[in-house]
Amino acid sequence: MKKRTLVLGASLNPTRYSNIAIKRLISNGVETLALGAREGRVGDVVVETEKKLFSEIDTVTLYLNPERQKEYYDYIVSLQPRRVIFNPGTENVEFIEVLKDNGIQAEIACTLVLLSTKQY
Repeated sequence: MKKRTLVLGASLNPTRYSNIAIKRLISNGVETLALGAREGRVGDVVVETEKKLFSEIDTVTLYLNPERQKEYYDYIVSLQPRRVIFNPGTENVEFIEVLKDNGIQAEIACTLVLLSTKQY
């Protein structure tokens, strides 16, 4: 199964981890979508600014701090991903409980490490 992934908190800045993650996901053959504060592109990936109802999302990988995540709780749950990855600095016990209550796996991990160790 292709692990269609939504990068939430995507940045156009090439030094940001979300930007690096988009590039690594693509180079690992993962279909990647991105949602961020500013429209633009990271390679061939369009960074959207509106909460679109993407279909068949396997993974949402978070690059937003816990306070900024709150406005996305319902949106992420509505996408019904298999899992949500909480990258370093995004850990959020409240949201993890919301996800578990909705049958969505929460994983505290680093997308870049998972990709580099072939555990993604």
